[in-house]
Amino acid sequence: MNERISQYRDKATQYWSQFSQKQKIMLIATIAILLIALIVLTVQFSKTKYEVAFRDLNSSDAAGIISYLESQGIGYQLSPDGQSISVPSTQAARVMVDVGSQGLVQNGTIGFETFEQNSSAIGMTENEFEVKYVNALNGEVERLLEKMQGIQDATVLLNLPKESVFASTGNEDKASASVVLQFKPGFRPHQEAIDGYYNLVKTAIPNLPIENITITNDEVELLATAKGGQGGLMGKVEENFALQKKFENDVRQNVQQFLSKYMGSNKVNVLVASKLNFDQVQSKENLVTPVDEEEMRGIELSVQEIQKNYSGTGSPTGGVAGVGEEEIAGYPGDASSGQTTSEEESRIVNYEVNRITRDIIASPYVVKDLTINVSVEPPSGQEILDDTTRMAIENILVNIVRASLSDSGSNYTDAQLAQKVSVVSQVINTNPDTPQTLLSQPLLWGIGIAALALIAGGAYFFIRRRRQQEEMLEDDVPLPPATEFPSVNLESVTNESQVRKQLETLAKKKPDEFVNLLRTWLAEE
Repeated sequence: MNERISQYRDKATQYWSQFSQKQKIMLIATIAILLIALIVLTVQFSKTKYEVAFRDLNSSDAAGIISYLESQGIGYQLSPDGQSISVPSTQAARVMVDVGSQGLVQNGTIGFETFEQNSSAIGMTENEFEVKYVNALNGEVERLLEKMQGIQDATVLLNLPKESVFASTGNEDKASASVVLQFKPGFRPHQEAIDGYYNLVKTAIPNLPIENITITNDEVELLATAKGGQGGLMGKVEENFALQKKFENDVRQNVQQFLSKYMGSNKVNVLVASKLNFDQVQSKENLVTPVDEEEMRGIELSVQEIQKNYSGTGSPTGGVAGVGEEEIAGYPGDASSGQTTSEEESRIVNYEVNRITRDIIASPYVVKDLTINVSVEPPSGQEILDDTTRMAIENILVNIVRASLSDSGSNYTDAQLAQKVSVVSQVINTNPDTPQTLLSQPLLWGIGIAALALIAGGAYFFIRRRRQQEEMLEDDVPLPPATEFPSVNLESVTNESQVRKQLETLAKKKPDEFVNLLRTWLAEE
């Protein structure tokens, strides 16, 4: 075994001695680089990757989570500021679920669970109950606020009035609340969100009006709309501005898409400017119309007809009213007599008409003004657009503007509509010289090229080294020289003893030549 090891060592030494000094250095450097790369990759892929599972923790929550992780034998990393805890990425989801289910993260607040954790067998006094109830209510409101978007921390202080055993007079004290919010970096609440904070606090606390709520951050007081907040107006302005931009973009895209089908792709640029009226008008109409519009009559609901006829003899009334003795002033006399006939007829008809009540809310916006400017690249071989093409494009644009301004309340002439559109011819450079995107990540490409070069260089070096060794074995290593056989003339020697004597002499004086001679004889046989 030792002899075999010695043989391998001698062969390795002999193989190593064949390299030059420069080749030895290159071989050692290549092996060292490959070993270092292998070690780095092994360490990189074998080390534990941590993921931040809990952020913005206070000291009590962080201590509770660390105690839980240590009891479960789970590794963790605590940030330098003590507010973040990282766990192995493979266990992050399970750890967050377990910690959340056990209620370890309380953000430093005390909720209604305090009555379960600190319950006493003998009960508690009324003052102690009131203090715990207020603290628990503060904590619950803080938790609700911290669940809303953009809020990082919330502090709530409630002032609850004492309940009276007497009947309510309507003038009892109201509850009040003071809230301090800390928002996440870069977050700015809009008015709708501020109103949501007020409503949340109002509904969570009994007998708490909005005017008794004060919400502030580290800069200013946040006012609700009911308390004079103006954020709602700003939000409405931003909404109207976004609606105007959307309308302009829709018109621009429609015009550009339509003209591109005829002029070619990427040969049309469109600029649209508009003015919208966002006044929302609400009106109510009470209309009364006949059912039969031709005869202007309604439906007959009821008809009452009365006819009275009288015929007989008697003294017809006559004479001068109020004349004569024993006559009543103002009444005709009855001095004459004769045949009398009377007839009376009356007809009452009740008609039903259409009664229409309309509550009309106008469109949320009306286009008051619109201009469209188009830049078109002329066809190949032309410097400007021909008049026919220009007029066709202008007519299309005029029709679009006319349709958009139909509800504006103004009547525009064709000349006025033509002034709201313009068509210019301009050569549009659709293929600008842009930098190669391959250089956008030079560091990554450099690393990739270096890695490929290293692998290719190592492979080339080993292949070349192997070929050089083969060539050295063929060229550099001298082949055994042509055997110069000793002049032994066997034909002239008849005595066997003489032949043996010559061979012994040759073996003693020239052992190498004797060995070569034997090899040649054996090869020939």
